[in-house]
Amino acid sequence: MSEDAGFRELVGTELSSAEEGRAVVSVRAEDRHLNPNGTVHGGVVYTLVDVSMAEALRTMIEGDERPVTIEIKVNYLEPGRPGTLTSTARVRKGGKRLIIVEAEVAQEDDDGEVVALATGTYTRVGG
Repeated sequence: MSEDAGFRELVGTELSSAEEGRAVVSVRAEDRHLNPNGTVHGGVVYTLVDVSMAEALRTMIEGDERPVTIEIKVNYLEPGRPGTLTSTARVRKGGKRLIIVEAEVAQEDDDGEVVALATGTYTRVGG
C-alpha cells in the first residue's frame, strides 16, 4: 500500500513540497468536494489543513516517533470554490511534548484569496 493510500487518496490531497518545519499540500476541488451550496465542503478544507500540518511535522519527527493531534482550530474566512486549494503549514513552536503548527489555506487563482486560517496542537508518541 502506498503512503498516499487511504483517506488522503480518497479526498485527493497532494504534497507539493516539504522542508524543515514547513509543508505545502493541495487539493483540486471538484464536484465531489462541494456542499449543496456549490462551495467546497468545510470537511475538505479541514482535511487539507490536517494533512499539511502532519507533513510539516513529519519533517521534524525522528525515528519511530509520530505526531498525534490534540486539537485543530480552523477559522473559515471565505467559501472555497472549485479549483485548486493549497494549504501551507509551518511549525510555529516545537517542544519536547507539545508542538504548535499554523496553516493558511488559499484559493489558487488570480487573487490567491485566503479561505481559512488554522492552528493545531500536537504531541509526539513512540520513539
